[in-house]
Amino acid sequence: MDVRKIIKLLVVLAVTFAMRYVPSEFFGLDGIDVAERRMLAIFAFAALMWITEVLPAWVTSVVVIVVMLLTVTDGGISGIIDSIGEGHIVSYKSVMAAFADPVVMLFLGGFVLAAVASKSELDLKLAKVILKPFGTKPRWVLLGFLLTTAVFSMFVSNTATAAMMITLLSPVLKSLPDDEPGKAALALAIPIGANVGGIGTPIGTPPNAIAMKYLNDPSGLNLGITFGGWMLTMVPLMLAVVLFSWFVLLKAHPFRTDSIKLQLADVSKRATTWQDWVIYCTFVLTIALWMLDSVTGLNANVVALIPVALFVVFGIFNAKDLQQLDWSVLWMVAGGFALGTGMYDTGLAGDMVRSIPFDAMPALAVILVSGFVCWGLSQFISNSATAALLMPIMAVVGAGLEDKLGLYGGSHTLLVGVALSASFAMALPISTPPNAISYSTGLITTNQMAKVGVIVGVIAYLLAYCVLLVF
Repeated sequence: MDVRKIIKLLVVLAVTFAMRYVPSEFFGLDGIDVAERRMLAIFAFAALMWITEVLPAWVTSVVVIVVMLLTVTDGGISGIIDSIGEGHIVSYKSVMAAFADPVVMLFLGGFVLAAVASKSELDLKLAKVILKPFGTKPRWVLLGFLLTTAVFSMFVSNTATAAMMITLLSPVLKSLPDDEPGKAALALAIPIGANVGGIGTPIGTPPNAIAMKYLNDPSGLNLGITFGGWMLTMVPLMLAVVLFSWFVLLKAHPFRTDSIKLQLADVSKRATTWQDWVIYCTFVLTIALWMLDSVTGLNANVVALIPVALFVVFGIFNAKDLQQLDWSVLWMVAGGFALGTGMYDTGLAGDMVRSIPFDAMPALAVILVSGFVCWGLSQFISNSATAALLMPIMAVVGAGLEDKLGLYGGSHTLLVGVALSASFAMALPISTPPNAISYSTGLITTNQMAKVGVIVGVIAYLLAYCVLLVF
């Protein structure tokens, strides 16, 4: 480890120590218990380690999970756990379950799909068809990935969309030189398109659905917002953010290559085998089930395991292929989920939100701050969990301040703003599953993702509130 990393590690440890032992009033968190103090320190350690990259992201995740198991769970060291007293002790099973979280299983299914598609060269064929309208100029191919991913994400879960699109991205990346800086732009286009695309429809991402529940509740706001009404406002916003993201990616990671050409000649000469037909049919089935989840009732995470089973049974995916999967990414994602579980179950996340004096703020500040808090928390906790935590609180705040909020669109602006802000949190590999999938390509560092993610996220946040406040 070089000197700079040692210095970074010492700073991280110093901040972690301060978070644990400096009086909680210093942070504006009055009365938090021992378990919450420990989780606050673990949260600070994880965030700083992921950002500074002193250790690989997956190593940090494993350390976080083990420290949580030892210090804040009912399976930890008895002398340390007993000191929590009446605090919120986390179930060790819920922390360990992060390794087999349903979204991790979706990742696994996506990785298997990508591996099999690469072996059969199906990814090359699909990429050539989908990207044909965008030509061969790298900047237009980049826009093609952004738009295609965003459109799919309007109707399919953003994780499933990212898993599918990263498969199509693989042959494009292979066609570019090893030192092509534009590869990073292509890799980042997938999570940006998947996250931003979700805002286009009420079903695009769970925070949207949670917001709609409160907005259309007959016993509550009862605003009667329709599917089409949501899209009428949000699709133009989504397209505006996608176009801005395109501009940012081209500036941050400009292409040197003049054209992208996918060579399909060798593929067309190869005779189609029965295994190819199994792969083709499985891909069609998987994508169809992802898109028709509202009809079939099948969860996207469950659907992701169907191709795994079929490919294993038919011998298309074997033990050697299994060893080649990027398991480090799955462990990294598990660490993020475990951290979110700890913050939520100890009550730390709720206390952090409740410590904000919304009732003492001007109406416009309440609207803007609530969205910013959601954006910040969603960098480390799943956007669904963040929305589930914030929406009930903000619904009560909105009802109490309805007269003041009326000038700015009332509770509609407040709750929709929170939902949209959750989708704009994409600064770290653990912020959203699409980010982790993109990070698994090995083409981008945490710092590169953070820079683009923060710029796009902040501008998207500002654009969203301009739209909500004006319309």
